[in-house]
Amino acid sequence: MIKRMILMIIAVVVIIGGMIGFKFMMAMGTKKFLSTMPAPTQTVSTLHATTQDWQQELDAVGSLRAVNGADLSPEVAGVVEALSFDSGADVEAGAVLVHLRDTSETAQLRALEASAKLAQTTLDRDTKQLKAQAVSQATVDADLAALNSATAQVEAQQSALNKKTIRAPFAGHLGLRQVDIGQFLNAGAVIVTLQQLDPIYVDFNLPEQALTRVSVGQKISAHADALPQTSFEGEISAVNAKIDEATRNIQVRATFKNLDRKLLPGMFAHVAVTTGDPQKFVTLPQTAITYNPYGNTVFLVSHDESGKAVAQQSFVTTGATRGDQIAVLSGVKEGDEVVTSGQLKLRNATPLTINNEIQPKNDEKPQPKDK
Repeated sequence: MIKRMILMIIAVVVIIGGMIGFKFMMAMGTKKFLSTMPAPTQTVSTLHATTQDWQQELDAVGSLRAVNGADLSPEVAGVVEALSFDSGADVEAGAVLVHLRDTSETAQLRALEASAKLAQTTLDRDTKQLKAQAVSQATVDADLAALNSATAQVEAQQSALNKKTIRAPFAGHLGLRQVDIGQFLNAGAVIVTLQQLDPIYVDFNLPEQALTRVSVGQKISAHADALPQTSFEGEISAVNAKIDEATRNIQVRATFKNLDRKLLPGMFAHVAVTTGDPQKFVTLPQTAITYNPYGNTVFLVSHDESGKAVAQQSFVTTGATRGDQIAVLSGVKEGDEVVTSGQLKLRNATPLTINNEIQPKNDEKPQPKDK
């Protein structure tokens, strides 16, 4: 039995060893075959790297607001008796816009004026009698106090009466009328909006790191989504005195001329603040860069001994972006031929077929298009 067991174990070992040897020989043969098989040719698009002058900019988004803007409303309640403006009209400062019914207030003012006039007459009479020792000084003093009280009541009533007339606090452009004649208005009800449109402000935020790169008087450009083909030029007019603790942003205000009134308060604006002098950079389409945890790379086109185009990987240092473009600080020189699409299937020495019929986007100021 022992002899049979030993023979069986030897047979099993021989069989297993043979299988392992066979697998090893197959793997070595496959490896040898693959090592001698040429890499497949890959089709890519390329372009020659060029240098461009880049003007450094700080980009932000902001909102437009009027230099002076207010939703006009009455301080006191009343019934609308007269309207003196049209929707969309231009008005001067102090122009009468709305008059509220003031019959009772006017009557009360007349009564108070009569009381003040009587108090004045009484004071004048008692002052003459004081000289003749007919009344005491206390009587004259009481008459003077009564006159002052009556005069104050007249002034208070006149102020209340004036509030029945709503005037334009500044010159500007009116919006849509929100009230009608005969309508009862509560205090604070909006009558119409008044906006001073020229010039106009754009308020926007920048990160605190940009604080040293902005200053009052610095040139700035902006465009609104409502007017995508029009660019507006202005300058920074104020920088906030503190940084927002929640966002660590600094609020900046720029002033723009708005003679044609195309810009309206509340519009959304894209802002570009020009900083520093133009700099020259090698630029590529952003699609040419392969981003990796161990470093960003591009594939350059080189040629082997037979003159065939092959891929050569190069590590690059990238800088700022502008639209579809990216600045390359190192790793690519002006004139180098760079693979712009198809690089995900490449490795060093991969043979290349170049087809530039279709190129990736390379626009410094791309615009969205509706399709």
